[in-house]
Order: sequence, then structure tokens, then C-alpha cells
Amino acid sequence: MPLAADQLLRVPLLPVLAAQGLSVRRNARFLPEPSGPREGREGRGPRLRLLIAGDSSAAGVGAGTQSQALSGCLVRELSRHYAVEWRLEATTGHTTLDTIERLQALNGQFDMAVTALGVNDVTRAVSQRVFMERQSRLLALLTGKLGARRVVVTAVPHMNRFPALPQPLAWVLGQQAARLDLGLRDVVESCAQARHLTLDLPDDPALAAPDGYHPSPKAYAVWAAEAARLLRQA
Repeated sequence: MPLAADQLLRVPLLPVLAAQGLSVRRNARFLPEPSGPREGREGRGPRLRLLIAGDSSAAGVGAGTQSQALSGCLVRELSRHYAVEWRLEATTGHTTLDTIERLQALNGQFDMAVTALGVNDVTRAVSQRVFMERQSRLLALLTGKLGARRVVVTAVPHMNRFPALPQPLAWVLGQQAARLDLGLRDVVESCAQARHLTLDLPDDPALAAPDGYHPSPKAYAVWAAEAARLLRQA
């Protein structure tokens, strides 16, 4: 398959991209993962065992507490209809491979799961082919050993829209993110229990955390509402 424009230009742009990457890291506001429980029970109704897994966004970076993060917002949405038993397995910096290795150690069973991965696969230059293979392995693990009958797979974010990233770094990472997400859609389509969740959020400063890299509590609430809608369809 011929290389895309961003892949062709990556070599001549390398000095600029490297300098911008160092500048972003130097000026980054490293936000901590929010405080609060990472498992619990909430609500009344039919039992729903929920797993949330992934990277820093799944862990809720950008929110002050887990109640303002994806886990808290999602549990609140679902607990209106179910007795939710939930667990969060997410860590800043984790790739798809890291998440597979983490979840392989779990012994519990879950009815539904939500995943959020891809940004760290992009920044570590994971190819589309390898990303697809690892996402397929992750879905097989979730729907096999861990028992999930519905998995909401969050799209790889539009990294070109991250306020913290300057051009042309934002463009290069955005192109790779779009490429990985295209592969992710194919992986999800091949799994009957999975659904791809695209978050088409407006360019609203209130939706970004102060670091310009992670979601804000407002964005987490929108994300959770959409994820809950897909889960309830099951």
C-alpha cells in the first residue's frame, strides 16, 4: 500500500517534529489521575457488571475526581436502569498491548465493557496492521474469557484538534490517529458484540482539560451519555 502524505513528509519534517515534541513535553501540564474509587456498586434493577478499560482518558485525567470522570458519569447514567457493579482498569500511558496484558490477569466476569485506547499507540508509532491485530486480541479477551456481551469501543481521538499540539505535529499525529481509527472500525465491524463510538465534539474550549490534551468533566459527561446509549441497546 502506498504511503500517505504525512508518512512521506515525516522524514523531512523530522527535525521540526522532534523539536515540537520536546517543547510539548517541556511545557505540558501533567495532570494526575483523579482521586476516588475505581470499583463499586450503584443503582437498582437488573444486575449489570461493567468494566471500563484503557488509557489516561479512561482513567479520567482532566477531571478532579472519578465522579466527574468517565467512570463516574457512566455509572450514574446506567444506575438509573440497572444495579451496576463496576470496575475501572486504566492507567496513564497505556497502549492496547499494555491493556491486554493487564486484563489477562483479571479473573472476574463482566456483562459489558467500554474501552478507550489509541493515543499512546499513535505516539509510539504503532502501525495500523499491528494496532488492528492487538485490538482484535483485546476484543477476543473481553468477549471470551471476560464474558462481555457488549463492548463499546471508543474511537481513536482526533489528535489534530488537541489544543496542546502545534502544527505540523498536530497534523502528522492526527493523520496517524485517523488511520488507526479506520482500522479500528474494521475490527469492530467483525465482532458482533462490539460497537464503535465516535465522539464528534465541537471545538469548544470547555470540552478540553487545562492541559489541552485530555477531556474536561463536561466532555466526559457527553462521552458517558453516548456510551450508555450504546450499552443500553444491548
